[in-house]
Order: sequence, then structure tokens, then C-alpha cells
Amino acid sequence: MFHNIVIFFTKILIAIISFFKLKRRNLSDKLFFIFGLNQIFNSQKNYEKIRFLHQAEIKIFSQNGEDGIIDYIINRLGILIPNFIEIGVGDYRESNTRFIYCRYHPKGLIIDSENELKKKVLMHLREKSSFFTLWKGELTILNTHVESENINLLLAENCKFEVDIFSLDIDSIDYWVLSQLKPNLSKIFVVEYNSVFGPDLEITIPNLKNFIRKEYHYSCLCYGMSLKALIKLMDIKNYYFIGSNSLKNNAFFVSKDYSKDIYFPNLEVKDLKFYTDSNLQESRDSNGVLNYLKGKDKLIAIQDCKVINLKNNTLCSIRDLL
Repeated sequence: MFHNIVIFFTKILIAIISFFKLKRRNLSDKLFFIFGLNQIFNSQKNYEKIRFLHQAEIKIFSQNGEDGIIDYIINRLGILIPNFIEIGVGDYRESNTRFIYCRYHPKGLIIDSENELKKKVLMHLREKSSFFTLWKGELTILNTHVESENINLLLAENCKFEVDIFSLDIDSIDYWVLSQLKPNLSKIFVVEYNSVFGPDLEITIPNLKNFIRKEYHYSCLCYGMSLKALIKLMDIKNYYFIGSNSLKNNAFFVSKDYSKDIYFPNLEVKDLKFYTDSNLQESRDSNGVLNYLKGKDKLIAIQDCKVINLKNNTLCSIRDLL
């Protein structure tokens, strides 16, 4: 009897603690939003002076300052209510479009294979306030795995609106998914690239089913595509490169329908060596422990990995290209 009473009160205590943790997190998110929005408004005063894209960075709900960069771009393009697609959102706590959704309540589509995605997204967006209310916008939550073979069908069935922002970050076959998209699908593209591949290689991982980054190579460094390969592909899709975030893992593109000379006359783009010289130290050893590889040691660690050399569309080892 006493044992059952202890279990009962333990469950109640856990429920109370969970409740207050959720309340604290929601309060924290509201404060992030309010202070972040104030930062955005202050930053907008200096948009004419921005010379390099990363100078617009402000982190609110994005991972690495993409919130500020996206605001800068939509401000320059004159987009009032930016509709979006984001593929690779995790649980949507940190993502490139969450702030956009909370601020503008536009039409949006988010896709991820995260377990119980809808439940997790609803947890972040269920608060009854002016900027965390899910019902004020039109957000489609799609819990599925994205492949190059199914991407166009997924979009055809779930995206019935004009797209302003398209964000892609799946740490895997991003190149092959991107290659299947029609030109000029969106005004703005945000695409993750692998800075470890450096400025000169035109490579991507093979188009593999159910690719898992840590299983392809224990270091977690062999995934995605090189920046040069991405820029060439986006050029074919009718986009031009305007820069990256300061962490140098997300590239930003604008449709050629919006001339750089007109919309971004003061923005400068450096050579690709600048955008691939990243200080990220996220490598792991064979036991899965962070080992903080730097510089060329990152590429050396994965030199035996198989990639597609896009110059001639052949499978080879990275070692063969160095």
C-alpha cells in the first residue's frame, strides 16, 4: 500500500516539474521572440550599409543567425508575408522558418523524419498568444523521409501556394533532392553545404537510400555537397549566390529574376575559399567522441570516403581528387 502511494505522488511530482519546465521554456521562447524582433527592427536601419551577408545575422529561433539574414533578404526584395518550405527542421525548436511563421503567420510546409514531428511542433506553437498560435497561419507538417525520388510528389501534394523561401538541410543527399526541383521554385533558397569539401572540389555523396551521416563515416564529416557543386547547380536553376552565414554551412541564393545590381547593390561576394574556411569542429573519432579536427585534417580524415565527382559524374574516393 505504502509503495503504491509513493508511486502515485512521484508521478504527480514529475507531472508538476514537467509542467513548470514547459512553462519556463514557453516564457523563454516569448522573450527570445520579443528581444529578437527588437534586434531585427534596429538592424533594418543599417541594411543599406551591409557589405557581406553574415553581417545581417541575428539568432532568434534559427541555429546560427539565419533569422537576421532571411529578414535582410525579404526586406530587400519587398516580400511582405513570406510563404515557405523547409525540409530538415528537427523538432522545429531551432529552424530557419520558425521565426517567420511566428511573426507573419504565412503559408508554410515543413518536412522531417523526426519521430512524432507533429506532436513536437504543436508543443512549440500551441501557446495562446499573438505569435505562438498555430491556427493563425497555415502550416502543413509532413512527417516523412525525403528522397530524390519522392520530393516532387511530396511538394505537389502538400504545397498549393507560391513559395518565397525554400530551406533545405537534411545532412545527406541534399544535392540529389535539389537537382529534382524545378527552376525558380522559390524567390530565396537557403541550402546547407559541406565546407569540409573545400573551395575547389565539385562533389557530393552518392544518391543513397536512407543515408545516415554518422554511419557513412564515423567522423560525421562526409555528407552533403561542396559549395562549388551547389553554386553550379543553383545557377542552372536560375539562382545566384549572395553569401553564407558566419559559421559557413548555409548558403543563400536569390532568383535571377531579382537582379543583384538592383536589389543588393552594396552586397559583396568573396571567393569560395572564404566561405569554406570554417571553424566548425564537430568531428568524431571511431568511438563517437568529439575530437575537434581542424583545417585540412578534416578532409584527410574522410579521404577514403566515396563521393561523386560531378565534373565527370564518376564514383571515386576523395583521396583521388586531392
